[in-house]
Amino acid sequence: MAPINYDQEGVVFDIQRYSIHDGPGVRTIVFLKGCPLRCRWCSNPESQDPKPELFYKDSSCIHCGKCLPVCPVAALSQDNPGFVDRDKCIRCGACAEACPTDALTRSGKVMTVNQVLQEVRKDATHYRRSGGGITLSGGEPLMQSDFARELLKACHEQGWNTAMETTGFTTPEIIADVMPHVDHALLDIKAIDPAVHMANTGVDNRIILENAIRTAMTSKSVVVRVPVVPGVNDTEQAISDIGNFAKMLPGVETVHLLGYHSYGENKYGLLNRAYPMGDTPDLPKDALPPLKKVIESLGLNCMIGG
Repeated sequence: MAPINYDQEGVVFDIQRYSIHDGPGVRTIVFLKGCPLRCRWCSNPESQDPKPELFYKDSSCIHCGKCLPVCPVAALSQDNPGFVDRDKCIRCGACAEACPTDALTRSGKVMTVNQVLQEVRKDATHYRRSGGGITLSGGEPLMQSDFARELLKACHEQGWNTAMETTGFTTPEIIADVMPHVDHALLDIKAIDPAVHMANTGVDNRIILENAIRTAMTSKSVVVRVPVVPGVNDTEQAISDIGNFAKMLPGVETVHLLGYHSYGENKYGLLNRAYPMGDTPDLPKDALPPLKKVIESLGLNCMIGG
């Protein structure tokens, strides 16, 4: 194996500690920016753009004006919708540093593999005791494939378990390059019908389904995860189609059903973007048990949540 490049850089927008989901044991989840999909229900819209970007929270702004003179391109004004002219903004973060109330905050930070390693090492004792480790999420971690590969290699060098949540929307070459370093692949499948997938994510799902097969043949463990979204895939037929596809993947024994929620809606306002799901209500809790039975009837294990 090639030496680990601890200086490889990536853009991280969050590091979440003490998670008991997204893989076995206690885990630290490293969220990488950038995603080629535009899922209408995305709860982390700040994950989509690969570069750092600004949140603006109007209710926290005291209109002190301290941000205005530090912006090198004059992208800030109360006359702008959402305060920030995002076409002008160069995402330098100077305004967020000057803001005394965190009305302006920067989502996304350039970090090296070594810097991430130093942060996640704080939880190493929990990994050893629980069989946990590191999970890469996003966004789509494979959009930063070089960074993801080096970080995963570095985690293995420490003896930590690795997992990755991925849509699989990437090239076969990247799958072959990165997935051998992943102990547990959490593979998101939104829909089998290509028209439904295109209408709700903005991309064709052929490469996703092809890479699901490649991932299942490469990774040590694969779980299929399904965000169950009203009006998209919340029917028994849609879930049966996904279950039948999962059943044919080598080594896949378990499907997770994740109910749609609107918890991330406020983030769209912070980015001055409309929420694509409108006023769609959260999926009722009683909608998932019948769909769980559909998956189980195919001979697969099924978990609600996870």
